[in-house]
Amino acid sequence: MQFTRLRLNGFKSFVDPTELVIAEGLTGVVGPNGCGKSNLLEALRWVMGENRPTAMRGAGMEDVIFAGAASRPARSFAEVSLRLDNTDRRAPAGFNDTDTLEIARRITRDAGSAYRVNGKEARARDVQILFADSSTGAHSPALVRQGQIAELISARPRARRRVLEEAAGIAGLYARRHEAELRLNGAETNLARVADLLDGLAAQLAQLDRQARQAARYREIGEALRRAEGVLLWRRWEAAEAAGAAAAQALAEATRTAARAETDARQAARLREEAELALPPSREEDTIAAAILQRVSVERDTLAAESDRADRAIAELEARLAQLSRDGEREAALNHDAEATISRLETEAGTLAEAGTGFEARLAEAGAAAGAAAEALAGREAMVDSRAAEVADLSARHQAADRALAEAAAAAAQAERDADGARAELAAAGDTLARLTRETEAAREAQRAAAGDAEAAEAQLTAAEAERGELQGREAAARAARAEAEGQAGTLRAEVAALARLVDCDSDEADALIDRLRVAEGYEAALGAALGEDLRAPEIVPGQAADSGWVDLPPCTASPLPGGAEPLAARVEAPAVLARRLGQIGVVAPADGPRLQADLRPGQRLVSLSGDLWRWDGLRQAADSAPSAAALRLQQVNRLAALRRDLEVAESRAETACSAHEKLTARLEELTRAAEDARAARRAADRALSEAGRTLARAEADLDRATARRETSEAALARHLSDAEAAAARQAKAEATRAGLADLAAARSAMEALRTEVEASRGAMLTARTAQEALRREGEARDRRAAELRREIDGWRARLASAGARLAELDHRRADAEAQLAAASARPAELEARRASVAGQLAVAEARRTAAAEALAAAE
Repeated sequence: MQFTRLRLNGFKSFVDPTELVIAEGLTGVVGPNGCGKSNLLEALRWVMGENRPTAMRGAGMEDVIFAGAASRPARSFAEVSLRLDNTDRRAPAGFNDTDTLEIARRITRDAGSAYRVNGKEARARDVQILFADSSTGAHSPALVRQGQIAELISARPRARRRVLEEAAGIAGLYARRHEAELRLNGAETNLARVADLLDGLAAQLAQLDRQARQAARYREIGEALRRAEGVLLWRRWEAAEAAGAAAAQALAEATRTAARAETDARQAARLREEAELALPPSREEDTIAAAILQRVSVERDTLAAESDRADRAIAELEARLAQLSRDGEREAALNHDAEATISRLETEAGTLAEAGTGFEARLAEAGAAAGAAAEALAGREAMVDSRAAEVADLSARHQAADRALAEAAAAAAQAERDADGARAELAAAGDTLARLTRETEAAREAQRAAAGDAEAAEAQLTAAEAERGELQGREAAARAARAEAEGQAGTLRAEVAALARLVDCDSDEADALIDRLRVAEGYEAALGAALGEDLRAPEIVPGQAADSGWVDLPPCTASPLPGGAEPLAARVEAPAVLARRLGQIGVVAPADGPRLQADLRPGQRLVSLSGDLWRWDGLRQAADSAPSAAALRLQQVNRLAALRRDLEVAESRAETACSAHEKLTARLEELTRAAEDARAARRAADRALSEAGRTLARAEADLDRATARRETSEAALARHLSDAEAAAARQAKAEATRAGLADLAAARSAMEALRTEVEASRGAMLTARTAQEALRREGEARDRRAAELRREIDGWRARLASAGARLAELDHRRADAEAQLAAASARPAELEARRASVAGQLAVAEARRTAAAEALAAAE
């Protein structure tokens, strides 16, 4: 891929956004030391996935963010973006959709860094694989730093192979292989967890078996509870029937009582209806009386309000008449003041007109005097400017001559000092060159010794890694075999424990013969059908007082079983007390049982392996879908014995596998420690070789710089001697030039006399202009005052003309107010008469309202 653009923002010294265009061919960056050239290479490595702060020349990755300066604040983030040309479509499948790829990495303080490819979030691993597929990357030898050429020349074979692999374009395959190894290790861890889960599930299975037995017991108890609840409900139903009969009898008595109460209620309703017929006239009279009382009360309140309003109107009219009298007096006084003001303003206007006589002539005379003074000043200033230019030119030539003389003298002295310094530097450079030559030879010898140590450490590490890899395979196989054996043993152990607990739970009768039986596998159902619950009876020992159980009787001559029947006693190991019973039981096929039942002798019975029963007395019992309890118990006992045998074998195999795995694990740990020691030795040798390479590179660089410094000192000495000769020639020429110039002090004295005359002319011109300006301002002020007087006189005359109309209006308003006051003064007497009449009506209405209310209360 081709890099086309590098953009930096806030990265180290690039505080402002900076963009570097990388064109086809060779692109170079040239600048002095400290300008940031190395920061560009570090930015390339950083955006390609470098995660080591030391590679960025910092203590932490956040050190790549601009930390601030005296005039610039620190930045909170740094970002570098790199644009690639992808027209050949060589990028990985996830990024191969466009012709251009832009990879950006951004780091924020206290938040870490993130990658984006064409604006989308990406993992650091994806970006590293992208560059690895392109034969480059943060650790690629294609990014050549200082001293790396010497390191590549003296590198060991493994490092050289890495360079060749990257040149061949297969570095991305190694990155993917590393990721696949990580996934395989994760898969192994998951498999170990699965084995642990299987062990846990086996324990859960045993617990579930116990819970299943508890559930069966729960169902039995539930059935008994349901029967008890049925009995309880039947008894409650009987009690409810008796309570129902008593309630029916009480209901009949209550019904008779209700009938009597209903008759009384109808009689009371009839009387209430008669009372209600007499109630409406009383209610109507009460309503009419209340309405009359309300109307009279409202009228009384209205008259009171009107009386108050009449009193307020009389007071307002009297106040208005007083105000109109005061307004008439004020208007008369204002008319007198207006006549006096008009007379005073006309007098002032006449005075201003007399003062303006001859103003234009005085103003023209002052302008002529100011113009003459300005012309005289301009002539003298032109003379001063001409003479000032001559004096300035003479002063400049004197200054130039003095400056040239001083510079020539200073240059000659500096050239002499520089020549002395160059001689001292030349002598020091010769001594340094001899010392660095010796140091360079010593560094080459140390590098050759470190290279030999590194090759020996690499060989030792390779042998240790090979042996460790072979042993890792054997240890993994042993670990898998151990896990498998321990898993099988754990499963069998859990099953044995569960089955043993189940057998122990079922052994509830003491000395039951079923616990002393051993039956061949497959014959459990046959024995259970033949003996059934009889197997749970104990054996009665002679002399023991017992009512139920098996008694050991002497043997008897038994009748032979029908032909084709297999004696069950041959398949059972039982106490002698069961000999008579077992001797009369035969095992046949289900199809032969019905045919052979007729040939049975008294006491004999036939059974099948599935649990069918044919007895001598004609009883037949078919095998049920569920086996009998005795058969299940016998099957469980046989299964428990088989599981215990399998458990012994599995535990033995698990112990063998565990021992083999522990031995391999111990040996693997020894080899791992040996490999770590070899790796540490190789790293120490690599560090020593790298340090020797850096020391040699520094020594060679110092030697080159010392050689260049000596050559520079020789050239500087020759240049300083030449500069001293040139400075002496310039000094002699400057002294001759200064001696040929005119006297500067005399020219400056003549210039000062001319400037004095100019200042006198400027004072006279300013005096004339001041007089002219004062005269002009006086005329303008007089004109403004005259215009103001005319406006004021016109205003006062207009006000005086409107004063008569205002006085006539005030007289008219006074007459209207007096008429209204006369009408309002008669209103209180009229209202007082009406209030007396309303008071009599109110008393009558209240008496009527009281009588109506009492009649209505009695009717209700």
